[in-house]
Amino acid sequence: MLQNKLEKIVSLCKRRGIIFPSSEIYGGFSSCYDYGPLGTEIKNNIKQSWWREMVWKQNEIVGLDSSILMSPKVWQASGHLTSGFADPLVECKKCHKRFRSDETKNNKCPQCQGELGKERKFNLMMKTFVGPVEDKAAVTYLRAETCQGIYMNYENVKNSTRMKIPFGIAQIGKAFRNEITPGNFTYRMREFEQMEMQYFIHPQEAEKWFNYWKKERIEWYFKLGMKKENLRFREHKKNELAHYAKRALDIEYKFPFGWHELEGIHYRGDWDLSNHSKYSGKDLSYFDEKTKEKFIPHIIETSGGVDRSFLAFLCDAYEEIEKGRTTTTKSTKEIEIVLHLHKDLAPIKIAVLPLIKKGSLQKISLNIYCNLQKYWTIQYDEVGSIGRRYRRQDEIGTPYCVTIDFESLKDKCVTVRERDSMKQKRVRIENLKEYLNSLLCV
Repeated sequence: MLQNKLEKIVSLCKRRGIIFPSSEIYGGFSSCYDYGPLGTEIKNNIKQSWWREMVWKQNEIVGLDSSILMSPKVWQASGHLTSGFADPLVECKKCHKRFRSDETKNNKCPQCQGELGKERKFNLMMKTFVGPVEDKAAVTYLRAETCQGIYMNYENVKNSTRMKIPFGIAQIGKAFRNEITPGNFTYRMREFEQMEMQYFIHPQEAEKWFNYWKKERIEWYFKLGMKKENLRFREHKKNELAHYAKRALDIEYKFPFGWHELEGIHYRGDWDLSNHSKYSGKDLSYFDEKTKEKFIPHIIETSGGVDRSFLAFLCDAYEEIEKGRTTTTKSTKEIEIVLHLHKDLAPIKIAVLPLIKKGSLQKISLNIYCNLQKYWTIQYDEVGSIGRRYRRQDEIGTPYCVTIDFESLKDKCVTVRERDSMKQKRVRIENLKEYLNSLLCV
């Protein structure tokens, strides 16, 4: 039943231009997806909301956009080229498909029930080459996480901005992992986008700042309308901790395929800066001018996925409403889809809908559309019955529709319809921008 919900969301995404399979005309490319016109708007809205919360509203956090390609020495120092960044891999002796060993049972292939071979480690780094010759000297890697770019620029940012500890560096960007078993739509992909913040602190303040960011990060999802019953914390056990972590906590979301990680809050200690200091020969310690103390900063990391957040917001907002429809011959039930996206995430904020597409109504409607277009993402739709057009807007999460009817020619008013309550209000055209602003900019 729940998995069926995911299938319906996948269908909606393709039908309404939210997410498409990559390279579809060539049969697709496994675990890669393209964001369509509406999906691009939603994705940008998620990133803008995160940036506003993590950078613009924080006095001690600044932004960064580091390179995807870096020196291979970075990944050697970070531990990504060792077994610390590898998944346990098994291969079926019958069908020769490969799986993560922790996702199989009774040493049997999930596909054909054949016997599985011995477990071996599979490094997740994606290798590439720089320069004209593909030899060992030209090998580098697509970054597996954006945080390493932050560590590379820790000293540059500290010196250029004169930031004092505690301070943070935030970044949104692409990362790449050669996942063995990607799946569940956009939940696990080989190319994905991260929203990460590294917060540099005094070692003695780790618990204080860990708890602070734990609270701040889950509140962001609540502010954007995510249901509280669909979110929870899960603390990592000692045997689960990554090689760099002293403590780790996941914010998990109840997806249709179960509870899974949405974002991680990690206490990384001084592992990262100490290792990069050791491998590079560069002193990355911090000197506190007030206390005259010198130390390697410890790090609290918040790491969330844009694509995972996108999918979680879709799952949380998706609702099917059964409505009756009576014709002259019979009564039928129709399923209507509503995406209850928060107004800040909705790809289209307002739809302008003339009752008919001719004459004076069309002229007034186009004027309203052009005026509102200066302030918000607007869609103009004059095709089909007004009921059908409302349904189309509900499906993509448009919070408000503005309908222009024949009465508008007389009273100079329009009808504003709210998506979730379906309540309607008549508003004077001259006051329309101010009224919508009061609804969308709260």
